Amino acid sequence: MTAVRAEGLRKVFGDKKAQRMALDGVTISIEEGEFVAILGQSGSGKSTLLGIVGGLDRGYEGAVSLFGRDLAELGDRELAELRGRRVGFVFQAFHLLGHLTVMENVLAPALFDRGGSIADPERRARDVLGQLGMADRADDRPAELSGGQRQRVAIARALFQKPDLLLCDEPTGNLDVETGAQTIELFRELHAQGGLTILAVTHEERLAEAATRTVRLAAGRIVEVVEPEPLAGAGARP
Repeated sequence: MTAVRAEGLRKVFGDKKAQRMALDGVTISIEEGEFVAILGQSGSGKSTLLGIVGGLDRGYEGAVSLFGRDLAELGDRELAELRGRRVGFVFQAFHLLGHLTVMENVLAPALFDRGGSIADPERRARDVLGQLGMADRADDRPAELSGGQRQRVAIARALFQKPDLLLCDEPTGNLDVETGAQTIELFRELHAQGGLTILAVTHEERLAEAATRTVRLAAGRIVEVVEPEPLAGAGARP
């Protein structure tokens, strides 16, 4: 099944006197189970593309669908429910809540889960923290963690609801070289376990090397696509 389908995306910032074309006719399709990296320098349109695909930006021309559902046909509540059930987000700036513990940050998505899709939220949070090697820091606060540890907590929060699609915006951008390499290896491992679709936007070639397909943007247009190698082996979704 196709996880993401975007057709003819156009996005313009500014008014008529000072317009900037962020996306100019971008079409891309991502199948379930793929790990796709969107490469490009600052201003290439890659973060704008991610925001539109994730339903965070509705001011665009063109069409976007997630798992066969046209985002333009969804109301705000329906879109929020789709994101909550099937999409996890990882951001460059972590976006952890400093007044909450690591455990409480990971549990935050449960506050918006109207359907109670996770039967035992605390157990799920501990499981995913354990998977990412952060179980022993559950009672700490973000300020007590290194950058790499905070990113692992952010990834744990994104995985809490068992999403089908993980959207990552410059996930290594605030990390040093060694910690960035560890985070890239973590994404590689998550994908290799099977079932999880990953779309990561980055300017870092190392992250692209971990992906099964890379798409390069420049000035809001796709200028290069490197086709995938065979997908990694199957397994249980994290």
